[in-house]
Amino acid sequence: MEGQGNKYVDQNSSQNLQEEHVPVHAPIPGLGLRSMKTALAAVLTALLYAFLPDSNPTFACIGAIFGMGADMEDSRRNGGNRFFGTIIGGFIGLGLYWLEHLIYPEGCYWLRLPLVFLGIVLMIVLCVLFRWPGGVQPGGVVLCIILFNTPAHHIDYAIHRMIDTGVGVVIALSVNYLLPRSRIEHWFHLDREKI
Repeated sequence: MEGQGNKYVDQNSSQNLQEEHVPVHAPIPGLGLRSMKTALAAVLTALLYAFLPDSNPTFACIGAIFGMGADMEDSRRNGGNRFFGTIIGGFIGLGLYWLEHLIYPEGCYWLRLPLVFLGIVLMIVLCVLFRWPGGVQPGGVVLCIILFNTPAHHIDYAIHRMIDTGVGVVIALSVNYLLPRSRIEHWFHLDREKI
């Protein structure tokens, strides 16, 4: 009976989320204000990185995309998940990378397998303890990138990914704060058309 109750709540939550996303005058299905704000946040992030020498906007743009929500509360949750997960996954990844190279200075793929298992379990525990369970997925991505695809300067790489993600999330939050749905609807007189 308990499982059925949870299933019912999940179905209702899913229906509510679908009902909340109503694109305003979208000639293309699904394209609405949130879509436009997401694209704007990604472009502004990439524009900022055009002025930073030797920088790559990829992870910052990903942070901006993940950080955009339907409203500020949703953006805080989405951006917080991405940022917190990246921080936790980054530090765990760094620690495991260090441990692997302490045991095998040249690296050992077979040692990485139990380290990934350990790291993901530890990351899940920390995300749950800090009440950021949504940080598990982005944290896992960063952890795996550090362990399996990190350049020689792994510490710089991990710290740059954390900073880049934070920059993208801050830009997404700023766009959502400066351009809330109510303000855009008012500017384009869309609020009057609802009456």
